[in-house]
Amino acid sequence: MAVALILTYRRTGHYGVLLLAVTYGAAAGMAVVLTHWWPLVAGFVLVWVLRLLGLDPDVRRRDTQQ
Repeated sequence: MAVALILTYRRTGHYGVLLLAVTYGAAAGMAVVLTHWWPLVAGFVLVWVLRLLGLDPDVRRRDTQQ
């Protein structure tokens, strides 16, 4: 997820996407270092809180019937 979001940040330039990528990456790194599962859950919950705060960009589809 972190790699995909970093690539999305390069394309869009939205800083919220970069923050989400760092959160996913930090949670995964902590899970590997601590060899526990709870950092993954904590990172997932934190990402959802960040998304609820509006740091995830809106996805708007273009109307192709014009």
